Amino acid sequence: MTQAEPTLAAPMPPSVVDFASVFAAHLKQTDREAELRPANQERLFDALSTAGITHVTVTFDGEGDSGQIESISAWAGEVAVEFPSVEIPYAAITWDNPAVEMRQLSLTDVVEQLAYDLLADTHGGWENNDGAYGEFCFDASARCIHLEFNERFTSSELFTHEF
Repeated sequence: MTQAEPTLAAPMPPSVVDFASVFAAHLKQTDREAELRPANQERLFDALSTAGITHVTVTFDGEGDSGQIESISAWAGEVAVEFPSVEIPYAAITWDNPAVEMRQLSLTDVVEQLAYDLLADTHGGWENNDGAYGEFCFDASARCIHLEFNERFTSSELFTHEF
């Protein structure tokens, strides 16, 4: 009995990636997300004010290629309060669908989403290597978001001597 050797197909040529198209698509996506952000923030600030929440603090920490929101706290003046159990509309888009999708999210979910989006916009890669940590303040009274960002890094200094 003889065994037939498998025939090998000709190798496929490596695919060529059109980086200009990839970067253009990414820029378009980023621009579309940025266009939606002001209205999302306004709806959030309106809901926080209605609930009597003056500000929200969000702490985050990351390193070694992972990062997360550590805490989200609501405040009425100097007093910590609970988030109300309400949902608000949040405009979102996905890569595979050009239409804007209106989602109903809790106030904490909207705060978390905005915090992650703003971190990606201002300090993309904040969770990599030595990472970073910090705090957002969503000031409902002033209707602004403040970020304190602390970047960690390893430093090295070279000294050479010849005697």
